[in-house]
Amino acid sequence: MQIFYCGEISHGRALFSREESRHCIKVLRMRGGEEITFTDGQGNLYEGVIKEADPSAMSATVTSVTHDYGRRGYRLHIAISPLKNDDRLEWFIEKAVETGIDEITPLLCARTEKSRIRRERLEGLILSAMKQSVKSYLPQLNNPVRFFDFIAGPYEGKRIIASCDPAVERIPVTSAFNRGDDVVMMIGPEGDFTTEEVTAALQAGFKPVHIGPSRLRTETAGVVACCSVYLSNL
Repeated sequence: MQIFYCGEISHGRALFSREESRHCIKVLRMRGGEEITFTDGQGNLYEGVIKEADPSAMSATVTSVTHDYGRRGYRLHIAISPLKNDDRLEWFIEKAVETGIDEITPLLCARTEKSRIRRERLEGLILSAMKQSVKSYLPQLNNPVRFFDFIAGPYEGKRIIASCDPAVERIPVTSAFNRGDDVVMMIGPEGDFTTEEVTAALQAGFKPVHIGPSRLRTETAGVVACCSVYLSNL
């Protein structure tokens, strides 16, 4: 199924962005009168018919809508340290969206090597991955947050910190939550969280876990974490 994104839907009419319009009309060569499937990123999947085949401002008439399309029984929020290599963080975000994630927070830790993110680029990747994997909910990308500010926030569901420190008593990640639980999980930078960070997280109510016996790269740990929650809910 080919789906498009439209953020302007009102009174049965959808007006698409220049990027989506161009892709539909110029790249896929769709024409007026053809049927089209699109989402608003808020859980609604629409069927419609192209009314104006304008490559800069395509419009469509809504013929039907499915609410809560593909809605999962849990929410997943992963806070992950930005990486020095932008490609690696982008790979994580793409795969996390494909697997199923609701919220992503770049987490600035003591050992984080790069504090800035290319927000526009990442938002584009999130949108593309949502469409490619035929989802109707657009994950939220937050601004970077410092570690100690993040753990102070109120969160619903299970709060988890993935650590490599063998001195900390950890449980397998799949034992830290049950099917249907909302999960907030922190993934640290290369070099892991510091002892002070782990201690503070535990005091804030986060449960320490491990993601298997191998030492994983940050982006790999993030994807494995996503898959662990996803598979536990099948």
